[in-house]
Amino acid sequence: MRYAVTGATGFVGGELTRQLVGAGHEVVALVRTPAKARDLADLGVELVEGELDSDDALDRLLAGADGLFHVAGWYKLGERDPSPGRRVNVEGTRNVLSAALRAGTPKVVHTSTLAINSDTGGVLHDESHRFTGDHLSEYDRTKAQAHEVAHELFTRGLPVVSVMPGAIYGPGDTSQVGELVARVVAGRRVQVPGGGGTLMWAHVGDVARGHVLAMERGVAGEDYMLAGEPAALAGVLERVATLAGTQAPMRVPAAVVRLTERAMTPLAKVLPLPSSYHPESLRASLASYTGSRAKAERELGWHCRPLDQGLAETVSALRAG
Repeated sequence: MRYAVTGATGFVGGELTRQLVGAGHEVVALVRTPAKARDLADLGVELVEGELDSDDALDRLLAGADGLFHVAGWYKLGERDPSPGRRVNVEGTRNVLSAALRAGTPKVVHTSTLAINSDTGGVLHDESHRFTGDHLSEYDRTKAQAHEVAHELFTRGLPVVSVMPGAIYGPGDTSQVGELVARVVAGRRVQVPGGGGTLMWAHVGDVARGHVLAMERGVAGEDYMLAGEPAALAGVLERVATLAGTQAPMRVPAAVVRLTERAMTPLAKVLPLPSSYHPESLRASLASYTGSRAKAERELGWHCRPLDQGLAETVSALRAG
């Protein structure tokens, strides 16, 4: 098959691309700077230069494609300028999916997230749940809007399936969580909220495999939660420290995090704050982003490796450099 991919230079998109190539598929990827995507070219991936707002590049990306994986997205917390969130997550998704509709692409898998439901309070909602309150972050908000864009394009005739991962971990993760894991493995003592909420942890390899299963078995118009094993960030980092033989993280009481968030809220309006001290990041650090993987297991045959196994693999990979 010939598959088009956006976000192939990213964490999930890169793993997905490697899996597709490894399975013998032809892959064409949209990239902003081909010179910085030589690892993809070395895999035999065809590169199309362009951005998510370029109709010409998107048309070239989708020409002759048997399917599209729209993985590209913006994920930041505590940014002083959150406008890229709407530009990439919302407008970019509309541009890409509209191009797929225009090209008559036979099947599309869109990468959504459990975060569209914002803080779930630990409740394992299924795919039928729709959050209607105020989202905790610009990321949550814009991904929720992108999710609705995908549903809108489905009503216009696009055969699109949405997958909803939770917390994604593994080698190559450059997010704030990935940086914390790497610091713990390196022997540094990090600070994390002791009363942090529950996240659903899945290894990047399993999340990428979930995308492939959604392409092969997913029903157009449906959503599938790729929800991994539930755990709080502090607990995960403690397990990483045990596996690596390094210092456990320092747990900051939730009350202290809340007080800091209140103190930083007025400052964030006038001063550039480090992302870890931004009110948005502090609020999100105490939230639970949970969901049920039952539908993905039942309809896609998706499973994720045990968290301890995946963390051990991640520690080994980080140690190997």
